[in-house]
Amino acid sequence: MPEALADDIAAIAAEASALALSRWRTDYRRWEKVPGHPVCEIDLAVDLLLRTRLKALDPDAGWLSEETADTTARLGSRRIWVVDPIDGTRDYLNGLRGWCISIALVEQGEPVIAVLDAPARNERWRAVAGQGTTLNGQVLQGSSRTLLPGARIPADTLRGMDQDLVPVPRPNSIALRVAMVADDEADLCATLRWGNEWDIAAAALIAEEAGAVVTDALGVPLSFNSRRGEAFGILASAPGIHTAAVARLAEGASAASFR
Repeated sequence: MPEALADDIAAIAAEASALALSRWRTDYRRWEKVPGHPVCEIDLAVDLLLRTRLKALDPDAGWLSEETADTTARLGSRRIWVVDPIDGTRDYLNGLRGWCISIALVEQGEPVIAVLDAPARNERWRAVAGQGTTLNGQVLQGSSRTLLPGARIPADTLRGMDQDLVPVPRPNSIALRVAMVADDEADLCATLRWGNEWDIAAAALIAEEAGAVVTDALGVPLSFNSRRGEAFGILASAPGIHTAAVARLAEGASAASFR
């Protein structure tokens, strides 16, 4: 049953990706929801497609998406779709490849099926709880690194004590950056700020099912469909460096987590 449902979700993600890809690098309306947060008409078109298809697939599931006004109705749902129609909108708008469609089916706070579809990169990620992660059909095993110094991290620049890490190319999509840990292209990925659940729900399961440890920035296990629909950052890493990474983040994370 989960595999058949994952097939259906992947097919819907592929349809959404085809729509987004057909308009990529063309002319379309774009604006800022609030300063620094761009959006475009393609975000909204993909959101509508996903909501129509996914709600038909499971009408009882709640809905949490970046491009749909949130309501408290989802809080009473046992299952919920957590969706980012285009994660990495800035790269999409700039004609770069670091964006994807992100879909997670969450049950009682835990992602159970996850799909990331990145058509500009020809990457299709998929995970089912307890059944592993695949990329384009190939089973993945994430990083096995045991030393934090020298660890690979998606980053443009490194500062302070993090200069002992190794930067690797960083897509705008946080979901794709987390997925890099699943594919052993990075040893860790971390954010140190409050962020939205739709950014990370699918990627968290994809990394975990490939063997990574995934928590918030304080090292606390993640739970989805919270009242605010937010989490305090994400830390996805090889198991052997997760404790050291939490310790390094601790001072900044503790200060930043209060709001």
